[in-house]
Amino acid sequence: MKKIEAVIKPFKLEDVKDALAEAGITGMTVTEVKGYGRQQGHSELYRGAEYVVDFLPKVKLEVVVTEENVDMVASKIVESARTGKIGDGKIFISDIEKAIRIRTGEEDGEAL
Repeated sequence: MKKIEAVIKPFKLEDVKDALAEAGITGMTVTEVKGYGRQQGHSELYRGAEYVVDFLPKVKLEVVVTEENVDMVASKIVESARTGKIGDGKIFISDIEKAIRIRTGEEDGEAL
């Protein structure tokens, strides 16, 4: 099993969710986060005063999938979250040792 974490622009969340639902991925966890990468934030003007926004609003989604689905899910996220502009986000893939569904006690693949 693999855990796919994707940090994307907030307005792309619905597109990513729809793309994953079409691919048969039914569960995910979504968290509102703030961060920055290469763009290092940006400057804004408010009532004539300029100020720097260091941390930009992002959305982090987490999906745990079987090994067979990793590449497909990652490519669906890339396709649906890409705008072609700086700050589109990142995808991180890591191993999951064990998963347990609390309600039934099912483990690993059955728990997903």
